[in-house]
Amino acid sequence: MLEEQRGKARADYGSYLICNLAKKIEPKYGGGFSVRQLERCRQFYRLYPIASALRTQFNWYQYKLLIHIDDVDKREYYELETANQAWTGRELERQINTGLYERLLLSNDKKSVLAVARKERVPERPDEIIKDPMVLEFLGLKRNAAYYEKDLESALIIHLQTFLLELGRGFSFVARQKRILLEDDEFFIDLVFYNRLLHCFVIVEIKTRKITHEDLGQLQMYVNYYDRNEKLPEENQTIGLLLCADKNNTLVKYSLPADNATILTSKYQLYLPTEKQLLVELKHELMEINP
Repeated sequence: MLEEQRGKARADYGSYLICNLAKKIEPKYGGGFSVRQLERCRQFYRLYPIASALRTQFNWYQYKLLIHIDDVDKREYYELETANQAWTGRELERQINTGLYERLLLSNDKKSVLAVARKERVPERPDEIIKDPMVLEFLGLKRNAAYYEKDLESALIIHLQTFLLELGRGFSFVARQKRILLEDDEFFIDLVFYNRLLHCFVIVEIKTRKITHEDLGQLQMYVNYYDRNEKLPEENQTIGLLLCADKNNTLVKYSLPADNATILTSKYQLYLPTEKQLLVELKHELMEINP
């Protein structure tokens, strides 16, 4: 308790000194020396006191985003991934705002998430990369059910670079509306990607409604086709991702084999969630997975 009181007293005294300093120098040097900016500089120094340890590829905007993250592990994750993926300040801000760290924790434990960011291990399972839910606010689509799947698909292609960022690490685009012919019947796969970390094709089917078991069956057929006709012997099994407006996790569970490792489902949302909304969504998903 005494140490806590001393810490609070030091913080209060530091704020007092900053206020006095800002009053003296802000009129002369401008808004860059306001109380708010000086407080940020103080916080930055306390979190990154060793100048030689700073990442020279980061700018002040990126560091400002990082110093506002209180959780040490969460801050380390975003710092590592910003360096690993060469995120710009805007990309880092978007990943923080969309709760990337929290969404990855839904499918993985904290140690695994940080180990991948630290390059101590390579992702081995698709759910270590693919997030649920996915946030597609960058498409600029309105929140209504009036648009068709082809409209969503077209918007994803137009914003392909951002969509690849949202998909996760190691993705590259392969095909759109990939035609496959089974005797006299033809089918068209919405999107095909390749993931160099998982060493496999990733098929994405889009549904702008709640998915059914028929949708899962169709995706399984596409995955089987790719495994038998497109996959090279040294490559891993094809992954199928059903990107949908809504889903029933229990239906998904019983529509797929108990040892399923190749078919994933992910809800998408067309707006940035608030932190409260994200936490509610994550708790709901966890309760369904671990009742």
